[in-house]
Amino acid sequence: MPETADAPADALTRARGLSAEFGETLANHAAMVLWAQRQLGGTEAEARRFLSAYIRDNHLAPMLPLDEPIARNDWTARLGDRRAEAAYRKFFRDELARLGSAATLQRHYLPRLLPGIAASALHALMRLAYAQDSNSPAEVAEALGYWAATYLPLGQGVGAAPITDRPAGVLLRVAEEPTLRAMEFDDGLLWHAMRRVAAMPAFAPVHDWLEVKPDTIRKMAQDSLMVFAATGEFCALHAVSGTHWLRLILPVLDPADQERAIRFFWQAIASVYPKMRFPLPLTPEEAERQRSLPAPGWEEIAARARASDEEHDVSIVYSARCEEAVWGDPLYRVVAARRVGLLPGWEN
Repeated sequence: MPETADAPADALTRARGLSAEFGETLANHAAMVLWAQRQLGGTEAEARRFLSAYIRDNHLAPMLPLDEPIARNDWTARLGDRRAEAAYRKFFRDELARLGSAATLQRHYLPRLLPGIAASALHALMRLAYAQDSNSPAEVAEALGYWAATYLPLGQGVGAAPITDRPAGVLLRVAEEPTLRAMEFDDGLLWHAMRRVAAMPAFAPVHDWLEVKPDTIRKMAQDSLMVFAATGEFCALHAVSGTHWLRLILPVLDPADQERAIRFFWQAIASVYPKMRFPLPLTPEEAERQRSLPAPGWEEIAARARASDEEHDVSIVYSARCEEAVWGDPLYRVVAARRVGLLPGWEN
């Protein structure tokens, strides 16, 4: 049900008031993970335990104070300026009050933000998706402010014709580019790696390569799962969960902007493929072997995720359960069980 202003404070409400990033601009997952944890059956006690540990371990803090207000007639002037987080979050709160509904707010502003969907390494998309999921108009405004302050454009293509209708086909084509294949990465910030890849001349046409069709989201979900199931790779995890997040926000967009959102999202996934070291998706035969593994039921997997202090455990288990409900592939349950240690890991 929608949140109200007089609702009692809880861990989720507290988390939503913190700065969207911490440290060296690492994404603060707390608000999104606590929503996912709740959907997995989590209690308030579990939420408070997670949030206390997350704040302690990551030294989370409130946002920087408001500096210069964002002007409606020039609201894009500070896109990507992390110092403007408080200003953008206030701007979208005010716009929500003016426009009257979260749906109207998004129809008015989200199309302009789509080229920067990689914001905070896709975690602004995550926050907006879970704002939709939780039916919280106020949280929609906060998420749009986060997206605007961390806006990360990766290019809008070169006007080339599409070359494949398979999302995995785009990744495999990226792997054929010698300059992208030669790139080396450290363990630094993911969005820095995305920005580096996007700056390479060979990456410029990647935006254009995917032919978007009515079944592209289904193919994207399938291909993301096949890449993640092959290795359990951290960036590939975000492709699986990110497809879930994208699916949640698409209904607020008109068809043309849905196509743009799909294309910009997959461009963002392609920008981390070099950092993944180009893992190949499972073959159909390998996928069938994994589907036959004795994975426990979702209740046991969810309980293990709720008990974890690792934010990505909760995130992938919730996304995998949601995606299996839509697409019907039991491989989602296998990868979720593996992630939380209920099946042998990918190295076995």
